[in-house]
Amino acid sequence: MTLRFPSPEFDAAVATVCHGTATEAEMEALNALLRGNPRALDEYLFRIELHARLASTPDLFPQAIETAPEACPPVLRLEEAPASIPPRSSGPAPRHWRGPVLALAACLALAAIGTWLLWFRNPASRREATSSAVAMLTRTVGARWRTGAGPLRVGSPLEPGWLRLESGLAQVVFYSGTRLVIEGPTDLQLISRSAAACPSGRLLAEVPPPARGFRLQTRNLALVDLGTSFGIDTASDRAEVHVFEGTVEVLPGTATKQSLNGGQALVVDGAGAPRLVGSSRAAFTPLSEFQERSLAAEAFRFEQWQFASARLDDDPSLLVRLDFETLDGTDWTLRNMAARNRSVGAATVVGCQRGEGRWREKQALEFQSVNDRVRLAVPGESEALTLSAWLCIKGMDRQFNSLFMADGFAPGTLHWLIRNDGVLGLTVVGPGSGRSQIMASPPVLTLDDLRTWLHLAVVLDGRSGQAVHYVNGDPVSRHVLKLDPPFRLGPAELGNWDARSGPDPAPILIRNLSGALDEFALFSRALSAAEIRELFVQGKPDL
Repeated sequence: MTLRFPSPEFDAAVATVCHGTATEAEMEALNALLRGNPRALDEYLFRIELHARLASTPDLFPQAIETAPEACPPVLRLEEAPASIPPRSSGPAPRHWRGPVLALAACLALAAIGTWLLWFRNPASRREATSSAVAMLTRTVGARWRTGAGPLRVGSPLEPGWLRLESGLAQVVFYSGTRLVIEGPTDLQLISRSAAACPSGRLLAEVPPPARGFRLQTRNLALVDLGTSFGIDTASDRAEVHVFEGTVEVLPGTATKQSLNGGQALVVDGAGAPRLVGSSRAAFTPLSEFQERSLAAEAFRFEQWQFASARLDDDPSLLVRLDFETLDGTDWTLRNMAARNRSVGAATVVGCQRGEGRWREKQALEFQSVNDRVRLAVPGESEALTLSAWLCIKGMDRQFNSLFMADGFAPGTLHWLIRNDGVLGLTVVGPGSGRSQIMASPPVLTLDDLRTWLHLAVVLDGRSGQAVHYVNGDPVSRHVLKLDPPFRLGPAELGNWDARSGPDPAPILIRNLSGALDEFALFSRALSAAEIRELFVQGKPDL
């Protein structure tokens, strides 16, 4: 006997344990499942604990028991549970109070279970989400980072630690509001949301009034900003501090504290006495120029992606590519850009809103509600498939958040989604009733990935018998494929799922995505790891 989780068989096996009727075969199958499936173990412990709490609380319904003891069977503790359910009392309860008492008992039971769920099911769920980040990386221009240096994606939160920029420009915004533009080569240590250290390099700082008191340490200077803009240039034992607006308090290593006002600069050279000179804006990259260069770099990257996309459209294995640039404002359709395959027509947009994509010049579709989806139909069968998407996740509101899913459960169809714990999932439906394979990655997406552009891909290779999940060009999990091709899609949806939870007119299962998509591609072959990496490199917003 073999059990799967989740499944009705698992539910029945746990119920037999609760009631003391489990057979030896059921216990062996359950033990085998629990040893290898942490989620099943968590659910098993939850149900056993819930059963024990309800069964071991004889005064859970004191009023009902006191008024009508024959209305409920005796409450037994778990260790006293018989092999079968005890018979009901032979004397029927009087009709005039049976209904109200049972209704009261039901309400109390629901309240007790609800309270227990909130406080006892998962202690970790009661803890608020936390983050150690103190700043974020907001812009880069031609940035090259030293190997092993911190998070490098624009939009990523930055925790305390080192940023080592070899060349180019990067903008860091602290949570206090302080904005630093660093110019490579620069080593910047993030200490807190109101403090940093720069032993070597060049930077320009803007400290608004709410961030007053921001501290910056060089090798031989300690600076406290009092709401201003300034620049520093430091290397070895030499340091220059140029104040452009406001006031900065400076404490050289061997001198008393002094204040620098707008238009003043302080130069410390080795063990020599600090020298007061006039500040020079020309010595630093102005923030306004950085923004202009950043916008120009974004436009250049957008053009590079357009050229790469034109080459990709000519791939004979490309079945679908939606770039969300061809959104027709009248009928809300998306043209399939695959030049060598015309079997898949235009996609239809239902709901959704236009939004900004990876670059300011690029369009995206925002998925915000249960109405929002993109409908398309993919005919035919394939021995292998590759799915690729650029998306910005705004939240993982559902237990399952749809990426691309076939409408139903026909043999060979696929469901590609994100779980709310950051797991990527691909389900392949097999032949016969109830047969399917779920290939789930470890938790690979975190709160830090929200509101940043991500490239997700999954490769399903029927010839080699494996499936691989990718995030930003890197493989994150590999799975042995236990179901044979061919694979098929038929009617399908992006960002939602149009499948019912049972026979009509049962409610529709909710799998809607909360986020934005600005590119989707589907190939009728298994792309190599190098090709997936190339899709990411060609499409990432910054170099």
